[in-house]
Amino acid sequence: MSDLHDLFLTCPKGLDGLLLEEAQALGLTEARAQVSAIRGKGDLETAYRLCLWSRLANRVLLVLSRFPVSNAEDLYLGVNAVSWSDHLEADGSLAVEFSGKGSGIDNTHFGALKVKDAIVDNLRAEFGKRPTVDKVNPDIRVHLHLDRGQAVLSLDLSGHSLHQRGYRLQQGAAPLKENLAAAVLIRAGWPKIAAEGGALSDPMCGVGTFLIEAGLIAADVAPNLKRERWGFSNWLGHVPAIWKKLIEEAQQRAEVGLAKTPLWIRGYEADPRLIQPARNNIERSGLAEWVKIYQGELATFEPRPDKGQKGLIICNPPYGERLGDEASLLYLYQHLGERLRQSCLGWSAGVFTGAPELGKRMGIRSHKQYAFFNGALPCKLIMLDVEPRQFVTGERGERSDAAPAQGAAVIEQARLSEGGQMFANRLQKNVKALGKWARKEKIECYRVYDADMPEYALAVDLYRDWAHVQEYAAPKSIDPEKAQIRLLDALAALPQALGIPTERIVIKRRERQTGKKQYERQSAEGRFMEVEEGGVKLLVNLTDYLDTGLFLDHRPIRMRIQREAAGKRFLNLFCYTATATVHAAKGDARSTTSVDLSKTYLDWARRNLSLNGLSDKQRLVQSDVMEWLREDRGEYDLVFIDPPTFSNSKRMEGVFDVQRDHVELIDLAMARLAKGGVLYFSNNFRKFELDEGLAARYQVEEISAQTLDQDFARNSKIHRAWRISVR
Repeated sequence: MSDLHDLFLTCPKGLDGLLLEEAQALGLTEARAQVSAIRGKGDLETAYRLCLWSRLANRVLLVLSRFPVSNAEDLYLGVNAVSWSDHLEADGSLAVEFSGKGSGIDNTHFGALKVKDAIVDNLRAEFGKRPTVDKVNPDIRVHLHLDRGQAVLSLDLSGHSLHQRGYRLQQGAAPLKENLAAAVLIRAGWPKIAAEGGALSDPMCGVGTFLIEAGLIAADVAPNLKRERWGFSNWLGHVPAIWKKLIEEAQQRAEVGLAKTPLWIRGYEADPRLIQPARNNIERSGLAEWVKIYQGELATFEPRPDKGQKGLIICNPPYGERLGDEASLLYLYQHLGERLRQSCLGWSAGVFTGAPELGKRMGIRSHKQYAFFNGALPCKLIMLDVEPRQFVTGERGERSDAAPAQGAAVIEQARLSEGGQMFANRLQKNVKALGKWARKEKIECYRVYDADMPEYALAVDLYRDWAHVQEYAAPKSIDPEKAQIRLLDALAALPQALGIPTERIVIKRRERQTGKKQYERQSAEGRFMEVEEGGVKLLVNLTDYLDTGLFLDHRPIRMRIQREAAGKRFLNLFCYTATATVHAAKGDARSTTSVDLSKTYLDWARRNLSLNGLSDKQRLVQSDVMEWLREDRGEYDLVFIDPPTFSNSKRMEGVFDVQRDHVELIDLAMARLAKGGVLYFSNNFRKFELDEGLAARYQVEEISAQTLDQDFARNSKIHRAWRISVR
């Protein structure tokens, strides 16, 4: 069985260079790399060894035939020409995978069907029986790749992909595949570090994939030693004696490796829900004596090997896919850099990330970066030497060559970029000026920055000791990369400029909203904060929705309503969380009626009223405002309308458009206005124009300038407002 076979190994994109080195070391000859694959020659023992020992491959394919294809009939005949009785029992089972296109075959399903038909017909013609199709656990798995008129027909010796080692039955939200994790460790230099007795630690280990792959490498355990089913298990060409010999050799090597004094391999994970799944994975891998996992926050990460040895810090921070991730990820990388500088001097660090621009925020210069792909996502492994000479301490990123005093690192907080410092200076100036006004007026929530510098397009609101930051989406004319850099500069400046810890800064991206998107839940933290305004208490939620439950720019209108509400029947349409209603009730309104379509916000409104002991005589109505107004026959002395620009819902007919529908809305509301009553109408649609015909029917006065406090004086177009009454 020393015949050489053409062998074809597939791998994740970007790993072919590493796989080439590994395959050659495992005996593959005449090997050369292709895109996401390696091809070469080897006997059956080499093919088995690649299946057992490759830490990087997805599949090991044994080439059965190569032939030209100009049409579907050529494909059928080429496959049918193989002696399939050498590979599969006539009544066995098979699965077919087809890749590529051309020669009139542009549908992979059609191509796979032709291959299957050719195999079935071949065996049926010889034995009068035919195999069945089993896509899960077939006796053999056949692969055909078609490229530029050439077909490569192969037998898949792997079965299921080789990255599926079998130890990871439980995983986190975004796990790395095992072979990608192994590739990252190899690039990071772990095999050499392990051979020298070094340590390894992962400060955000998830379910422990890095740790387990590192342990398998260090203990010389074949990555697929525990796999029970292979693509060759029921193949008629399988030679069990060769496989048995390789398994026994691998078991002996594993016994010797695991008998050594275990290396110090430790992981830390903040999420308590992942600890037990990670430990279960470690137990199944056979590395319980080598790998340990503990619950711990990044802020407390400090590796302490038993003998004080150094080694490798390896981690895969979150990439960020939701609104607000930029801020949390920026601070995460800053904290990671801080922990490395303070607690990991002398270690090597590898940070595998899909957001390499954030790697620059760790305050340590990288000496090497490797390109990878995690699925389709381009990633980088950023390699760092955690030494003071590599620490970035100046605006231009100069290194610090100062030696640590008394064995401890002397860390200077990384300075802001020039643009970041300009942003911080403006923010501090605004906070100083507005803070005096807010304290005098007893205002706890106010805006301190609103795109004052156009290149830093953010709105920054203070809610007591929290900051709520909204990033305005950059115009398409702005280079996205430059916009991202400026955003990160601004986010880095916020904690320093505001004196607020990063965990109390919430960021969201504000784009033009359609329908009810503005009001949809974006998170589920359920964290409400009690704030005070004009003697009333209100609940805000900074995390779960795009808006917080309190429109800060309407503060003057709410205060006006409170002053004018005594003894009046108050109506609040599109009431949202009914903050204006709370002010009216606090101002001794005779009664209040608040209408909104959202049950969520009416529940919030109910809590706002209850918080102030104002539940009596306050009517909350869940309804489409326009429909409700058409049916209501009540009479009101004071009305407030702040409609959305657009709105739709399954519970309403059609779509509300404030520009198109505001005349009907105001006419309906004015029909309910008592003699001597007043209606306040406001909206924040920048292009809104009040219909001129309304002034012919009613007394209309624009009061926009009177409804802006100092914190919105820089943005006079934040909203427009009118006082409307009967002539």
